[in-house]
Amino acid sequence: MDGKSVFQRMYENKETSDALLADGFDEALLGFGKQFTYDVAVYDYDRCIEILKSRDGMSGEEAIDHFEFNVTGSWVGPNTPIFMNLIQPDPT
Repeated sequence: MDGKSVFQRMYENKETSDALLADGFDEALLGFGKQFTYDVAVYDYDRCIEILKSRDGMSGEEAIDHFEFNVTGSWVGPNTPIFMNLIQPDPT
């Protein structure tokens, strides 16, 4: 193997040709989707916060503030990534 994730290989193979990736959050990438006719990358919001806390040494509040302002608060066109809050199933 080349050490690349399936998502990186998909992206490089142009299966999701126009999707924009969020730098530094590869481990939180869930996959790719469509928004209208646009390819978008879909990320796990909570995992992105955990990455900022562990990688950059931020507190939870610092990570959320940074992420909300610098990442989810950025619009870079119709292929801007989506950051999704996953719903955990009720164990009952």
